[in-house]
Amino acid sequence: QVQLVESGGGLVQAGGSRRLSCTASKLTFSRYAMGWFRQAPGKERAFVAAISGSGRETAYVDSVKGRFTISRDNAKNTVYLQMNSLKPEDTAVYYCAADYSPSGGATIIPYEYESWGQGTQVTVSS
Repeated sequence: QVQLVESGGGLVQAGGSRRLSCTASKLTFSRYAMGWFRQAPGKERAFVAAISGSGRETAYVDSVKGRFTISRDNAKNTVYLQMNSLKPEDTAVYYCAADYSPSGGATIIPYEYESWGQGTQVTVSS
């Protein structure tokens, strides 16, 4: 059973930065695409960013392009989400997810991810 544990959430002022981490266990990490999703109160879970197992392919939702960066360290079984220039509308619970994808690629579709973390709250104050 794949386990994913997020960390790094908290309260940050608008314009500030935050780095989220997600450490995975019980999997061959490099064979998994990893994604970050977020869910704001009253809204559906939404795609934020994804990265292929090798780290060579990434994808972002338009609203975070140029502000967020997804990266991974396969030696540490960890994926990161560096969030800069944060806005109040970025406030949400952030989830990381894993999709078994040994041939590469990184899907943006939530239901294609088999494993999910418990989430970490990010609150951006104005």
